[in-house]
Amino acid sequence: MRVLVVEDEPDLLGTLVQAMREEGHAVDEAADGEEALYKAVEWDYDAIILDVMLPRMDGFEVLKRLRQKKKTPVLMLTARTKVNDRIQGLDSGADDYILKPVDLDELAARVRALIRRSQGDASHLIRVGEVEVDTSARKATLGGQPVALTGREYALLEFMVSRRGKIVSRTDLYEHLHDENDTPMSNLVDVHVFNLRKKFGAAFITTLRGQGYSIEA
Repeated sequence: MRVLVVEDEPDLLGTLVQAMREEGHAVDEAADGEEALYKAVEWDYDAIILDVMLPRMDGFEVLKRLRQKKKTPVLMLTARTKVNDRIQGLDSGADDYILKPVDLDELAARVRALIRRSQGDASHLIRVGEVEVDTSARKATLGGQPVALTGREYALLEFMVSRRGKIVSRTDLYEHLHDENDTPMSNLVDVHVFNLRKKFGAAFITTLRGQGYSIEA
């Protein structure tokens, strides 16, 4: 999944970005409100971690303007402890709220929950036929047996099973599995799809010529 992290304090920004990458996400970053709003509108992120106190435009204003255009899940991040601040964030359209100092394990769990809810999944376990994907543990099984996956293969698998029953274009896959600094080879998605078919069966992922890929619900 692709996540935008918005934080103006450089050390904390680096820590949050690293934590999200270790969770397997493709991560973009922004250090002020204007940059955050531009990226949030320009790209379709699976979740945004948004600090409140930002230069150029605060997090509340970023969220207010973003909500005029998109429903991207947003987790507000702040050192403000007053209830009214949390209420303002939630009323502005935030989907969740977490206080500094941040517990990275809790942050990762909240981001996973936001992404899961945005796709309509109540559980961290997604089952498609004999395939089960555990989005908390980032593992998959086939017929109850664990399947070894690379980080990219798991990311592609999770993205597709969370959109099971829908057509996923190659462009969607590139944009959600790679961050702004990646320069992936043009056939990389095809390679990962080929590998997943070898591991889960040729019929697990269907190719729809000219449209993309699909996994049956």
